[in-house]
Amino acid sequence: QLSLVESGGGSVQPGGSLRLSCTSSGVALDSYSIAWHRQVPGKGGERVGCIGSRGGSSTYVESVKGRFTISRDNAGNTVYLQMDNVKPEDAGRYFCGGVFSRQPECDLQWRYGSWGQGTQVSVSS
Repeated sequence: QLSLVESGGGSVQPGGSLRLSCTSSGVALDSYSIAWHRQVPGKGGERVGCIGSRGGSSTYVESVKGRFTISRDNAGNTVYLQMDNVKPEDAGRYFCGGVFSRQPECDLQWRYGSWGQGTQVSVSS
């Protein structure tokens, strides 16, 4: 079924930008809401944001509002996380997961799955 691969991570300086990708191979994403989650060793994890199947219902954790933007290209089966004005506390491993055809989209009650290996984001301080 759905298999997601995260990419685009790397090192970035505070105030810099990074663009992460979440790609599905073999399964169309047009019916999936996609959420981004990050984990920080010793700190735990949190949902960064989520985007609805058609690009609507976008939500973000308060700490990234105005700095991060989630977008998607269903034709290319890819969801993006644009990270601007990166802060040291944004460092961590970023994952994406999906949920199929559930309303309301991006609601926390749904079981998001198919989390990939994640992609590491390092921020110099």
